[in-house]
Amino acid sequence: MAKMNCIFCQIVAGEIPAHRIYEDDQVIAFLDIQQTTKGHTLVIPKIHSDHLLNTPKAILHRVMSVAQRVGQAQIQTLDAKGVNILSNVLKAAGQSIMHFHVHVIPRYMSSDRLKIEMLSGQSDLLLNLPILAKSLKATLDDEQ
Repeated sequence: MAKMNCIFCQIVAGEIPAHRIYEDDQVIAFLDIQQTTKGHTLVIPKIHSDHLLNTPKAILHRVMSVAQRVGQAQIQTLDAKGVNILSNVLKAAGQSIMHFHVHVIPRYMSSDRLKIEMLSGQSDLLLNLPILAKSLKATLDDEQ
């Protein structure tokens, strides 16, 4: 079900233009209006779902399948050297539009000036990895 105040639902409905590069009955892919690198694409489900964690699995799988195809096309067509495929979940993680979407960002080596860095020195946080793993595993086991 579409949310009328959702910009992505409005794109799906054709009320807001977008440079679509792929569309089927469940998913559309279009160029991000704020290109991080040349060819930066968003892949979204046509149904409204707030984020990845509450998206029905069949839709999630379809979105990721299309994201894979978009990444392959970016490497083949744009001579990208790699791609980042990511989804921000909720505001604390940087999600600004509350409609599930996946960014497929082509990478062109150091010339693209985009930096995605993992923090080093996590041992400084005094994480007890065995206890952390046990806690997460218990939650996942409970869901089965």
